Amino acid sequence: MSNYYIQRNNKNLETIERILDKELPSFCYDYFLSIDSQTSSLTRLNYAHDLKIFFYFLQEKKFRKRKTIQQITLEDLENVTSNDIEYFIGYLSHYNYNGKEHTCNERAKARKLSSVRAMFKFFFNKNMISVDNSSKVATPKLHEKPIIRLDTNEVYGILDAVESGDGLTPHQRAYHEKTKIRDSAILMLFLGTGIRISELVGLNNEDINFKDNSFIVTRKGGNKTILYFDDDVAAALQRYLDYKEHYYEKLKESSALFISNNKNRITVRAVENLVQKYAKIVSPLKKISPHKLRSTYGTQLYRATGDIYIVADVLGHKDVNTTRKHYAAISDDNRRGVVGKVKLKRED
Repeated sequence: MSNYYIQRNNKNLETIERILDKELPSFCYDYFLSIDSQTSSLTRLNYAHDLKIFFYFLQEKKFRKRKTIQQITLEDLENVTSNDIEYFIGYLSHYNYNGKEHTCNERAKARKLSSVRAMFKFFFNKNMISVDNSSKVATPKLHEKPIIRLDTNEVYGILDAVESGDGLTPHQRAYHEKTKIRDSAILMLFLGTGIRISELVGLNNEDINFKDNSFIVTRKGGNKTILYFDDDVAAALQRYLDYKEHYYEKLKESSALFISNNKNRITVRAVENLVQKYAKIVSPLKKISPHKLRSTYGTQLYRATGDIYIVADVLGHKDVNTTRKHYAAISDDNRRGVVGKVKLKRED
């Protein structure tokens, strides 16, 4: 495993330890110890963030600040009713935490409820509480979201935008000449392979093999997979590597494939920002993220192959049903195709 993934894992573990120590009741240590070998550090970190909001809610709303979070006991947990948890779900629509306002959509609410249920279930199964009232709370109804992706002309447009810089603000153009070759390689890799943003950020120079146009990615859970790219992506990557060799000296992290202007490994946030920057030029009404570029690739690959299992394998989906969601958007093409088929006026 590369230094990037080791460092990311260590950072997650440090944050989990801090949350357990400062922002959760002491009995939560037992729960996190029980799931340590079954989950990734990122999964446990998400659980920790969800649970700290839950216990903050209990402190503020159920106990009216008569107890600190660290003073909450398993007996208190046992006395949390299903109504309390339903109140918590409603509370998540708009709440204040650490002086900031937060909102949760239905999916965020469902995830936090799932985290709370998993904790209650653990203590109930261990006979540490006598009742699990979280199991009585219904999951918020999730509405299907339309799949947003770029159409073919928008794909051409975003790649043209990164090359020309047309449509950028004067401030953005000041950096464009220095970053456009890197940004072009990043967009080509997203659109040509469907790689995840975390996989892209974690790439090292040695992961790229131009002999057979392949590269190694570290999937969720740490498994490594070989993916392949076409000659257009290869050309963009080679152009970037040549540029990086000649114009960047004394890199702070020499193994990283994609680097930032301060010569460190590029961050997830920086990649998200650059994708949004160029996407706004060609598709201002669509909120395009790196994940939407992944959906664009998945849709195009399915159209080209007609094989959903190949698409699932390339995208790294464990469940093919997850893959199917990428192609709900194809029905939009069908709906557009019927426009004009029904005539409302007599033809002359």
